[in-house]
Amino acid sequence: MLYDHVSDLDLSVTGYDLDRRERDTSSGFTRATTVVSLHGDGETGRGEDVTYETAAHDSFRETAVDFAVTGEFTLDEFSAHLSEQDLFFGEEPGQSIFRNYRRWAFESAALDLALRQADTDLADRLDRTYDPVRFVVSTRLEDPPTGDRVLDWLDRNPELEFKLDPTSDWTDAVVERLAATDAVRILDLKGQYHGTTVDQPADADLYERVLAGFPEALVEDPELNEKTRPLFDGQEARVTWDYPIRGVETVEDLPWEPEWLNVKPSRFGSVESLFDTIDYCREHEIRTFGGGQFELDVGREHIHAIASLFYPDAPNDVAPKAYNDPNPTGDLPTSPLAPPTDPRGLSWR
Repeated sequence: MLYDHVSDLDLSVTGYDLDRRERDTSSGFTRATTVVSLHGDGETGRGEDVTYETAAHDSFRETAVDFAVTGEFTLDEFSAHLSEQDLFFGEEPGQSIFRNYRRWAFESAALDLALRQADTDLADRLDRTYDPVRFVVSTRLEDPPTGDRVLDWLDRNPELEFKLDPTSDWTDAVVERLAATDAVRILDLKGQYHGTTVDQPADADLYERVLAGFPEALVEDPELNEKTRPLFDGQEARVTWDYPIRGVETVEDLPWEPEWLNVKPSRFGSVESLFDTIDYCREHEIRTFGGGQFELDVGREHIHAIASLFYPDAPNDVAPKAYNDPNPTGDLPTSPLAPPTDPRGLSWR
């Protein structure tokens, strides 16, 4: 099992720092995250809290209470110790999944630090290799949607592939225009999101339109009800799941055994849960690809590293950070991303 390769890593933590990051994004909102740095034995391991609440990052960094994370542990002992702590100090986060996001920041920082203290990297510890990472560019269309944004990207680089978020105002003409590019690999229906700024309620007409218009694309996170479920009869192999996936039990709870899953490490909270789920997918021949959370710092490196180890050839939604700028300029990295030449810890650069 994957976790067995890292669970017994020795870990010494003597202190920590919290650093806030903020940046405007191509999706029209200002993203805030917090970088968690754990220190020990002359090394630093870093992780990133991707909670989608700016105020939560402010209170995280400004709290006068110390996080009880110092001491001598194995990685598994540190994880167990962390699981007993309330990382929001009695405050209720806007969404329950935010607890996993914050825990992942500490867990990934601890894994990074433990690997560095052992003078190794994750690929070496798992007896695997870092391979070039294929990526797709994730974006929403302009308002109202025309498809110009995708065509502009393709004018810049005809080899780009895309993950798009269909909305109810996509017309047949928009679908036809995008389908003609043969560049759309994933359509994220966001039907599993409720109470967020990206909710897309179940829309049978939209589902039917994109299923027919993009017959080779994966379709992510539909909301299934009496009107939409019949549309997926015979199409189940094309459906991939993202928002519900937080561990093995959530995979087992899906409406059918999936062919594809979107693996976002921060959703799992712990290294053990992430690795156990990857093990489960490999055992059950479930194909996986990586997903991101608008990481602004080291968290993006971490999802590149994990994609490189386990699903490098998949349509990974892990485009480099520059693609999330409101107006990307200059020479942007192209797919696939080259693996690191001298990796250390959990970093991938």
